[in-house]
Amino acid sequence: MAESPVRLQLRAERRDEVFAQQDQPIGDFTFNAKVADVFDDMVSRSVPYYEEMQRMVCELAQDYAKPKTNLYDIGCSTATTLLTLDRVIDPTVNFIGVDNAPDMLEKAAQKIQHADTQRPMDLKVVDLHQGLYMENASVVTMLLTLQFIRPLFRERVMRMIFSGLNDQGCLLLVEKLTSEDTAFNRLFIQHYYDFKRRNGYSEIEISQKREALENVLIPYRLEENMQLLKEVGFRSVEVFFRWYNFCGIVAVK
Repeated sequence: MAESPVRLQLRAERRDEVFAQQDQPIGDFTFNAKVADVFDDMVSRSVPYYEEMQRMVCELAQDYAKPKTNLYDIGCSTATTLLTLDRVIDPTVNFIGVDNAPDMLEKAAQKIQHADTQRPMDLKVVDLHQGLYMENASVVTMLLTLQFIRPLFRERVMRMIFSGLNDQGCLLLVEKLTSEDTAFNRLFIQHYYDFKRRNGYSEIEISQKREALENVLIPYRLEENMQLLKEVGFRSVEVFFRWYNFCGIVAVK
């Protein structure tokens, strides 16, 4: 059986061992060169159903992408989403990848260079806290990115995305969640760590990465994300994926 397009993009050269060393100094998590080098392995072993989530995003993007418009991937990391979308989106659609981490974009550029694609892909270093200009967008993908934007700036970022989308354009948002119910929150986190253990992460790696992300990744409740999307003007908002504390949302202008 042929490998899926997503799995082909996630063929990691190196295994994620960023947090494997015991008693190392733990600072805030950053998408630096060390992380970029192992990111494809990291995300495929850390995000439940990542391959299926990507497939669903591509299907929905196909439904909304219009010829001669722009498709933006905000938080494009190593270009996995862009390269998977490239196989199914009209060739006249322009692809723009946005990320605030130069090391991640360098890895993305390497993957694009080695990929079998004729479509130009524009990669931009953008700090979303400083603003984002978009235009003529029929699709915006934002996978596991909003959670890294400081809450104070999230509404402004969403308004900029909404402004740059054409009518009938869609935002495909994937986020890690927290829950208002503390019992469910505790259970979902426990099952998530079980998932990471099944994928070969040690207790040290789980603990040290949790510490590194504590002040960097700030999840919203599902209701907060839905409310944010509706308040900035999206007329239709629906969940298309859910696994414990991970969620995919499609929002249409």
